[in-house]
Amino acid sequence: MTEISITNKEWERVKIKIQRKYNHLTDEQLRYTEGEEEGLINNLMNLVKRDRRYVLFTLRKALVNIDNNRL
Repeated sequence: MTEISITNKEWERVKIKIQRKYNHLTDEQLRYTEGEEEGLINNLMNLVKRDRRYVLFTLRKALVNIDNNRL
């Protein structure tokens, strides 16, 4: 069971924030399909070399301030 839910529309905004923070990540690396949150979390953990707690914190923070460009 996933601790977070992200729609495709939300992901487009969140992805921009993540790419600003981690400018080495490409669109291909950040591919996401709605309902595949677990895969997204695991992928981000590997890409940014951080633990699950950090990745979830970052995603939640991005979602709370979805209209803000900051992460």
